[in-house]
Amino acid sequence: MLCRGIRGATVAASNTREDILAATRELLQRMIESNQVDREAVACVLFTTTPDLDAEFPALAARQLGWTEEALVCSQEVNVPGSLSRCVRILMLFNTDKKPDEIKHVYIRGAEVLRQPPEGRRERP
Repeated sequence: MLCRGIRGATVAASNTREDILAATRELLQRMIESNQVDREAVACVLFTTTPDLDAEFPALAARQLGWTEEALVCSQEVNVPGSLSRCVRILMLFNTDKKPDEIKHVYIRGAEVLRQPPEGRRERP
């Protein structure tokens, strides 16, 4: 069994406690369902927000879902000009027998643009 990561991102409707928590809860639940994650297999979950989201810690959404024993941490993304606004990202590390190509990364609420390759960048074979 290996430790693998599931990536996800979403966009909060606004910089309010309610909108940050709602967006984060939805994303976290979709990541768990899409990958059949057993919470006991979770090593840790990293939450990041863009600098324009500061009304609440997104990890609180996991605590509200009953995640009281898991290691959770929040941080802020680099403030890159022109980057996606009001974005919450999650990196969940969990123990699994799944192969990398079996992991389903989840991008919702407009964050799908983060999965598009930058202009002029060559794709890996």
